[in-house]
Amino acid sequence: MADGTKRVFSVNGPAHKIFTEILQKRSDVRFDLLKNDTADDVATPVLAGAHAYQSGSARDELAKKYHAGPDLLRRTQSLLIVSTNGAGYDTVNLKACTEAGVLCLNQAGGNKEAVAEHVLGLMLSLTKRIIESDRAMRREPNLDRKIYMGHDLTGQTVGIVGLGNVGKRVAELCRGLFSMRVLAYDPYVLAEVMTKLGVTKATLDEVMSQADFVSINCPLTDESRGLIGAKQYALMKPNAYFVTTARGNIHDEKALEEALKAKKIAGAGLDVWEKEPPPLDHPLLKYDNVMVSPHTAGVTHEARVNMGRIAAEQMLAALDGKPVTRVLNPEVWPRYAARFKETFGTMPEGPGVSSG
Repeated sequence: MADGTKRVFSVNGPAHKIFTEILQKRSDVRFDLLKNDTADDVATPVLAGAHAYQSGSARDELAKKYHAGPDLLRRTQSLLIVSTNGAGYDTVNLKACTEAGVLCLNQAGGNKEAVAEHVLGLMLSLTKRIIESDRAMRREPNLDRKIYMGHDLTGQTVGIVGLGNVGKRVAELCRGLFSMRVLAYDPYVLAEVMTKLGVTKATLDEVMSQADFVSINCPLTDESRGLIGAKQYALMKPNAYFVTTARGNIHDEKALEEALKAKKIAGAGLDVWEKEPPPLDHPLLKYDNVMVSPHTAGVTHEARVNMGRIAAEQMLAALDGKPVTRVLNPEVWPRYAARFKETFGTMPEGPGVSSG
């Protein structure tokens, strides 16, 4: 870094323009924007000189060559920091980054309000059968309204899988707005902590079998991949709904379709998919008791501004060697700190800890 410039790049753009605006206020920071189809002769020097990468978090929107894994790391030998646009980090290979001494950050909590509200929206629409009755009114004359009689949320039980930022907010809303009983499965949150939040710690089987609504709010990891399958759907009550705003591949779509086909559960609300967006002939799209959205739970105007601001401030803090809190791989710190000092001449403060 002979000229003292700290180099940051992004592909297809950050979550919001506020990210770029904040970075551009710093005369010692250079920001380069690449696209999925940027020519290699243009991208190569940017990658080679980059110290930080603001990555997209939606795996199907970002070209594979720009996923933060072994191939990209070989092209970015100076890279110190990878930060994702959202809370998810599907596009980041944590093991490869840790081995390379690259600190990985996310924007955990930046869109928790948007996602939690979306969960509640799906729950309300499903239990009130709003989508079912809307579709029926558009195709059936003289509709018998009693056919689409729904239920109240008040007093029912919600089971949350993953009690992180979003899960906690879902729990708070369900308890505060509808006096719901809240169960949660999260092996990393102590029962005492859950009790303080008004939540009952439960096993996954207990969540699936006792809840009127199952909400998936955990990240996609090797541990959570395929977590919800035929066995778990079979435990659900026939009047229960399955809702996910987390990530595709946590739940088994084929097994869910079989459960719906056999009427083993009442319906589902799906914001995330194995392939995004799903094909128009996807089996789950044919059910009127399945409410769908194209991974937009966390995509609101307010959330995008918040995540863009958090990402920029955290990126600059990391580049300045100041403490950061949304760290995905804290075990990288000794190697990362040594590489940081070699690049910038000073040791970074820290390490930070993950905010969940």
